[in-house]
Parts: sequence; structure tokens; C-alpha cells
Amino acid sequence: MSSFIGDYNCKVDAKGRLILPSAFKKQVSSTANEQFVVKKDIYEDCLVLYPMDEWKRMVEILRSKINPYNKAHKQFLRGFYMDTAEISLDSNNRLTIPKKILSKIKIEKELKLVAQDDKIEIWNPETYDKNFDENQFQDLADSIFGQLESGV
Repeated sequence: MSSFIGDYNCKVDAKGRLILPSAFKKQVSSTANEQFVVKKDIYEDCLVLYPMDEWKRMVEILRSKINPYNKAHKQFLRGFYMDTAEISLDSNNRLTIPKKILSKIKIEKELKLVAQDDKIEIWNPETYDKNFDENQFQDLADSIFGQLESGV
């Protein structure tokens, strides 16, 4: 299983190609086989890049909770798989993200890759800067972890 740390500003060319930072490439598990799935995030105005092994793990969890004969579940699946693509690293360590998917978050020439444990978020740098507030993060950390009993 992959585990990512760090964040990187990257350039994207006119074909939607970006070079995966070497630190992230080293953090990809060997079972992902340099294959990924990219999709629009459900909650945030960003894309999410899943190593293939993580994507498969997540889909198995999803399948265990979905009833294919339930109308609401089928609608959820339609939305979940919308704006999703399978991509691979090329011989120059580049990923090509379909322009249709990049346009969902208004990416043109630059993007920000942000580690999110077992996946990587892809942000428009301006959107990321507007959404990330260090004080808000401190308050969030306090509200989540400040209430824990010692011994953690």
C-alpha cells in the first residue's frame, strides 16, 4: 500500500502531462505497477490520484456496501465513476490527465500535488491557497485531537 507525504507545485503541458515528483514515485507501492486512477473529488474542488492498488481496495469496499438493485445506490455509482480515468506513468515519469478532467478544476499550466496518506490530491494552486488556512487547521486539529485521552 502506498503512503504519501509532501506537496509539490508542478507544471502541466498543453497535452495534460505532468511529471510525477520523484519523491512521490518512490512512495508508490510496487503493487500499483505505476498505474493510477484519477477522478474528481466528491467533496472538494480538486482531483484525486489513486495508485491502482488503493483504487482496487476502495472499489472492493464500495462493492460490499452497494446494492445494484437499489435505485439510489445506482445513482451514487453513476456519480462516483463520473469524471474518472485510468492513467499510467510513461517512460519519462509523466502522467497524462485527460483535459476534460483537468478542466473540472480549472487547471491550465500549473497545479499543486498534495499528499493525502494513500492518495494524492491535485489542486489548482489558487484554489488550494484560498481553501487552506493554517489557523483553521490548528482549530481543526484541536477539535479532533484535543479531546483525546492521553496515551495516544
